Amino acid sequence: MTVNPLPGRTLGRMPEISRFLGIVIGMYYEDHGVPHFHAVYGEHRIAVEVNSGTVHGNFPPRALRHVLEWAALHRAELLADWERARTGRPLDPIAPLE
Repeated sequence: MTVNPLPGRTLGRMPEISRFLGIVIGMYYEDHGVPHFHAVYGEHRIAVEVNSGTVHGNFPPRALRHVLEWAALHRAELLADWERARTGRPLDPIAPLE
């Protein structure tokens, strides 16, 4: 999977919507199921359900805390991007965790 440096770029076929602390956040257009996003940190990859915060995969504990904190702060924006992805519209970048 190729990681690009700017929001709005793609990770392979997955648009990147945020990047912070070495963590890249993206959302696939072709994904099904409940609203979720993907996070990549080095060789670690997870999927996180937007509404429940359920995590699928393994991440270092500190990086996971940052991802979950970011997701809680940006839940509405994540859901809006999920809807954009379902209709094939460009995803909006989401501010990084500061």
